[in-house]
Amino acid sequence: MSRGRSGSKQRVKTAKGRKIGSTRWLERQLNDPYVKQAKAEGYRSRAAYKLLELDERFKLVRKAKLVVDLGIAPGGWAQVVRKYAPKAAIVGIDLLEVDAIEGVTIFQMDFMDDAAPDLLIETLGDKPDLILSDMAANTTGHKQTDHLRTVSLVEMAVAFAVEHLAPGGAFCSKVFQGGATKDVLEMLKANFDSVKHIKPPA
Repeated sequence: MSRGRSGSKQRVKTAKGRKIGSTRWLERQLNDPYVKQAKAEGYRSRAAYKLLELDERFKLVRKAKLVVDLGIAPGGWAQVVRKYAPKAAIVGIDLLEVDAIEGVTIFQMDFMDDAAPDLLIETLGDKPDLILSDMAANTTGHKQTDHLRTVSLVEMAVAFAVEHLAPGGAFCSKVFQGGATKDVLEMLKANFDSVKHIKPPA
């Protein structure tokens, strides 16, 4: 890694066997102010600031009492909920192993497993008033394939929210550039009073 003068951009040397995409990702991580802020403030990922910015605008987190976090790894969104809604019950799920978060029940399993939805609701003990989804499919390197796989996860998250969310509750999901499908948007508009598609600064 080369370093210039203080405050200058850091560049990563291309390592043997490392893909160009991986090198670019490392450079973004090194130079991303949100990554540095997350480390300084104890959040596990820069994604925490996406939720914080959304909460400032829409008040999603601070009034939540029962929360489901889909695709919880590495835990940044759950940390935000834990901090700003300390009395909320939180349950999360991810294929990846996630280090424990105090006050959060975490299941390492596939959300697409037939047993997953009922397990999440049974653990909470009632319908959630906030469902978060930061789920994304593992990338294959083929842009169109990756987009379609992630959209599929978004569709499942929406279906879960429509079936299980408490009346008056909120659903917040990440979608990649290209947005959600027409079917997803129609399902959201048919079941929610308000549907917003925004890109927070983070």
